[in-house]
Amino acid sequence: MGEGLFNECAIAFVPSSSLTPKTIGELSGILEDNGAEFLEPRRNGTIAMDKVTHIISNTIDFQQYTESQAFMIPVITTQWITASISKRRVAQVRPFSPDPRLIFAEVVVSCADLPVTDKESILGAVMALGGQETKDVSRLTTHVCALSMDHPKVQVPIAKGWKGKVVLPHWFDDCFKLGKRIDETPYLLPDPEILKKAPQDALDIPVNDNLDGATSPNPQWLPLPPDGDVARPPCTVFQQRNVMLGEDLNISPRLTKAVQDIIVNGGGRMVSDVESCDMYIGQHRDGEQYIRAAQSCKDVGNLSWLYYLIVHNAWTSPFRRLLHYPTPRNGIEGFGGLRITVSNYGGEARIYLENLIKACGAEFTKTMKADNTHLITARDSSEKCKAAPEWGVAVVNHLWIEESYAKCQMKAINIQKYNHFPQRTNLGEIIGQTFLDEGKLRELYYPGGDALMTGSARKKRKILEAAEDNAYHNGPADGVVVAQRAQDVDEDVLMTEDVENTHVSPPKKKPATAAPTVETPVRTRHVKSGKENDTPSIISTGGRSAKAKARDMLQNIAPDIALYEKEKKRSGKAAAPFGGKRAADLAEKQTLAEEEAKEKRAADKAAAKTKKTEAEVCETPKRANKKARPSLPDVDMRIILTGFTRWIEDKNKEDVDRRKLRDLGIQIVQEGQPCDYLAAPHVVRTVKFLCALARGPEVISSSFIDAALDTGKLPAINQYFLKDKEAEKRYDFKLDKSVGRAKANRGRLLQGVAVYCTETIKNGPNSYRVIAEANGAIFKIYRARSGTTIKPTTAEEDGGAAPDPVYLLSGVSSEEKALWPRFREMAEKGHMEPRVVAPDWLLDVAMAQQVRYDDKFKAENYGQK
Repeated sequence: MGEGLFNECAIAFVPSSSLTPKTIGELSGILEDNGAEFLEPRRNGTIAMDKVTHIISNTIDFQQYTESQAFMIPVITTQWITASISKRRVAQVRPFSPDPRLIFAEVVVSCADLPVTDKESILGAVMALGGQETKDVSRLTTHVCALSMDHPKVQVPIAKGWKGKVVLPHWFDDCFKLGKRIDETPYLLPDPEILKKAPQDALDIPVNDNLDGATSPNPQWLPLPPDGDVARPPCTVFQQRNVMLGEDLNISPRLTKAVQDIIVNGGGRMVSDVESCDMYIGQHRDGEQYIRAAQSCKDVGNLSWLYYLIVHNAWTSPFRRLLHYPTPRNGIEGFGGLRITVSNYGGEARIYLENLIKACGAEFTKTMKADNTHLITARDSSEKCKAAPEWGVAVVNHLWIEESYAKCQMKAINIQKYNHFPQRTNLGEIIGQTFLDEGKLRELYYPGGDALMTGSARKKRKILEAAEDNAYHNGPADGVVVAQRAQDVDEDVLMTEDVENTHVSPPKKKPATAAPTVETPVRTRHVKSGKENDTPSIISTGGRSAKAKARDMLQNIAPDIALYEKEKKRSGKAAAPFGGKRAADLAEKQTLAEEEAKEKRAADKAAAKTKKTEAEVCETPKRANKKARPSLPDVDMRIILTGFTRWIEDKNKEDVDRRKLRDLGIQIVQEGQPCDYLAAPHVVRTVKFLCALARGPEVISSSFIDAALDTGKLPAINQYFLKDKEAEKRYDFKLDKSVGRAKANRGRLLQGVAVYCTETIKNGPNSYRVIAEANGAIFKIYRARSGTTIKPTTAEEDGGAAPDPVYLLSGVSSEEKALWPRFREMAEKGHMEPRVVAPDWLLDVAMAQQVRYDDKFKAENYGQK
């Protein structure tokens, strides 16, 4: 492993359930040891796109993924780090993409006894879809493509203990035809199922995780908390997000209230207008609210998408799953009048297809009759499949209706992949993997709107268009970024907003190595030579076509506009009998007369109403006028206060001041409630401070509250960010970095980390429980009895992985020390690394928002002081 292996790389991480902050801490240390620059999240929790060269993420479900596509910043899994270090050179990025559309990512294939043409076609297609080729079989090789087990390239590695798979070339062929990766089990040598069983033999219906929470566009009930929890944990995915529920949602007031409570408890806000929302939840792709939200590049989804976010507490794009986006009210053109039935799909897949058929505008039938038009089947062997040709019913797989819905147009049924049925595969295993095409949606349902866009919306639109331009638009890898067209990105638009929040200039560093660029013949622009005013012709698809049509229309009517302006200026004898300035003046006079008449009618109506009201008042006995109480302004800032001394021993003053603050739009909230800001006179390691910090609020000085009360006005918040260099030095952390990490971690800093605590610890275990659980830890009190033990395992049972640490918070009393040997024994039997630490370890981790460990935190070292 050479020093400086990653010395040209600036690398950022995206935390997720499959990439915890603990793992990020370990990997960042490895990268820095090898010369990489590790980029911490910015103070707002986002990645600095102008600095990063590589983003490490095991999923594409994060909000800056589209932005990374726009600027061709590679997003790669953690295996890229391992592969680079093992090869002692920076690995190619394409084979390690988490994008599920690259179906052969992480596949390393070697061909044995195949003809040259077959070998070249297989290897070329595998590499185009994210895989790698290797001439010789090594421990990194995942698949060998062969016709038998007799070839030395197969026998020698197996004799040496190679753990990969030997597959027939038929597997690759079927994957290419479908554009999806199917299970290779039926193709495995030496005893492939496709050669020994008939296509019509029974086959189990597979279970598919892709449809989890995405089978219906309009679910009728709110999912229960996961794992049988009594209380739902805060949904931090809504942290500092403004959510709007559309008028077309058909849900009860009770359900609406439940959803609103979940969003607010997670740190979000409910708003009632499109301009101020970040997320719009609607049922259909029409109406003023939907169109305005979509044109403004808000995150638009339906109830199913909202519930998915609530249940998983993790971001996903509403374009990722077909039924997470509002449905077309009148279906897709061409589907009206079709009668479609389904065969060989079961469970959630069948429910999903039924809802998708209805969303397309066709009629779903449970049984097949002669009047059916289409049969969607996962296999071409069933009674329905046999009867379909006799009745004139078209037989297709589910890819036909999925891609028709995704592209917003009925696809031809004679395309090969819609009629392909691998012999021993139930296609239910690949259902739900199709993405919606945002460009087609924009073209059909919300074209235009550029004139009404804010700077933020214009920036988002440019990012979406650049990402779409960089993507491939045909074949199995449809939607995957393959090429960059930098001229389409308007830098001036992207730089108009606050640098801290939205700065997204192209990377200053170039990736140390990048995937080979594939030229894509789409969206190319050509300008005709000739007159200066000739309109450029634009070969375009998707979002650009609406603009092109508008521009062409404007160009066509430009002479009429010029003639009208000329005629307006004509006067006197030169004017036509009824045209020019006279016509324009008359039109203006008529308009003014109509407006004056309308205003007069409104004034007369108001006067009559006032007169009637006065008469009624005269007849009614007089009573004392009651001053109407002014309504409170909306809450703009939710603040948790700690260490604030202004109200000590003066409850009345506190009540008065709280009302004053509320009149300014400031609400002081209690510990554990969602907050936007954490206010303190200086950095303190209190339970309230550390628990609030885990949610990622901005940390401000409590002098902001004093200034607001003293002046009766809302001070500029950016002048009150808390600065405490002395505390930062004392506790060895940077507050800005801690806030940025907290926003990125979203309360999951210690996710999956087991933290035990002695029952007799100083100050009691409850305060440490609150801090640990606020950061996502598994907290238990250790009494050295049954019920708190870790299940005994071995390194082999854990896949040979290094032991994970498990912590015991403990003091140094003799009673607590007596528990240490039992705890260490329990941890080691469970193949875990025992760490008996002082409570300061947890406080340090919560303050720095980083999982770090040092011998100074060992409980025995504290006992020596």
